[in-house]
Amino acid sequence: MHVVIMGCGRVGLQLTVELCKLGHDVAIIDKNPSAFDKLPPGFVAKTIVGLGFDQEVLEEAGIQEADAFIAVSSGDNSNIVSARVALEHYHVPRVIARIYDPRRAEIYQRLNIPTVATTKWGVKQIQLMLFHDREEICESLGGGDLLRLRVPITGHLVGKHVNDLNVDGKVLVAGVSRGGGGFIPTADSTLQEGDFLVVMLAKDGMDLFDAAIAAPAGEHH
Repeated sequence: MHVVIMGCGRVGLQLTVELCKLGHDVAIIDKNPSAFDKLPPGFVAKTIVGLGFDQEVLEEAGIQEADAFIAVSSGDNSNIVSARVALEHYHVPRVIARIYDPRRAEIYQRLNIPTVATTKWGVKQIQLMLFHDREEICESLGGGDLLRLRVPITGHLVGKHVNDLNVDGKVLVAGVSRGGGGFIPTADSTLQEGDFLVVMLAKDGMDLFDAAIAAPAGEHH
């Protein structure tokens, strides 16, 4: 995966390092050349000095071949402008923007740009957005403390009670999408093949949810 990142602050730095460790091709943009001094020795990503909404800078970073563009600079306006350029002009498949002001989140969502907030949660959430189907990660809420997912069920969950997947205060299956319709599950609701779950997660509930939907050891699905 070729990923272009705008902003070499704490989030951009940590995300770049993590993606490079996983073997992905990363180009990182920052208007301040000294920002790259924080990168660890042996760093293999491409560094570009410039503005993330400048088309020449973006093209130098490989935006035309990018699988993802992530805007995590210190300015909300710069992030939204560069994200729109990546999405609307270059048609990058996955575009994610960091936001400092939660009041602006609605603007991002109307533009179909997923958003994240806070450094610690942001890095993990960005990776979730990158490596899951676009349909699955719907939006972040509450300044990044909540995440809403739309997740297809796997075969081993067929016949299970929906409420068995809930974890108090961490994971809530708020709805089930089935056959073009949907419903809010009750205590008796069970899952059927082809169902999608509409799930609300606390920021520390992703691992619990992954464990709840995982197939038993040795079972293939």
